[in-house]
Amino acid sequence: MIEIIPAIDIIGGKCVRLSQGDYNQKREYSASPVDVAKGYADAGCRRLHLVDLDGAKSKHIVNWRVLEAIATATNLIIDFGGGLKSDDDLRIAFDSGAAKVTGGSIAVKNPEIFLKWLAKYGAERIILGADAKDGKIATDGWTESSDNDILTFIGKYVESGITQVISTDISRDGMLTGPSVELYKKILEKLPKLQLIASGGVGGMQDVDALEAINVPAVIVGKAIYENKITLKDLENYNYKSSCSQNA
Repeated sequence: MIEIIPAIDIIGGKCVRLSQGDYNQKREYSASPVDVAKGYADAGCRRLHLVDLDGAKSKHIVNWRVLEAIATATNLIIDFGGGLKSDDDLRIAFDSGAAKVTGGSIAVKNPEIFLKWLAKYGAERIILGADAKDGKIATDGWTESSDNDILTFIGKYVESGITQVISTDISRDGMLTGPSVELYKKILEKLPKLQLIASGGVGGMQDVDALEAINVPAVIVGKAIYENKITLKDLENYNYKSSCSQNA
């Protein structure tokens, strides 16, 4: 079964969601990311996608104390991203409890540093962030666009040893209108062994099913949970079913 990975996006230490990556379309959902993370852990989730939106905008890690607090309070495997631009940023993230980190902007603008991280920490701990709009990679909290074609961009890094990729269709993120199934089909047709994590647009369990149908290994879900399109009970039931299928 496809794995559901809940997301927590942080601005000012609080849980928020943006629409299409627009910082002016911010909605705050909780002042306690730790409590939200505990809810996910209690529902049987194994992983958490934690994004430092302040860091993404500031171009250096900012909300590492939130990461540290969640890592201390739960056993979730935390993938942390946002603002990781230097070796020091990466050290802080890992020291604060991240099991994995996602590099997006750094992989576009400073591939030498990103590849150095990949060589040092390995493909299990370094995830490529490939976030795109109209098929082109975007960076810096999605505030800047590039000319990098998403398929070419991912393919280049797979050749360099990357095995895990989080890909967000920015036009769908936070809109609850369904994921970019056709984009993910194209990626997996070209790179069938890729550990692809879909992100953006999930509006209900039917969208999770649609991604599973094309063999996407995992999906990040954020706003759909906050808006009760997917409830914590839904997550609990799904994770129980998934656990049973794995143990059968």
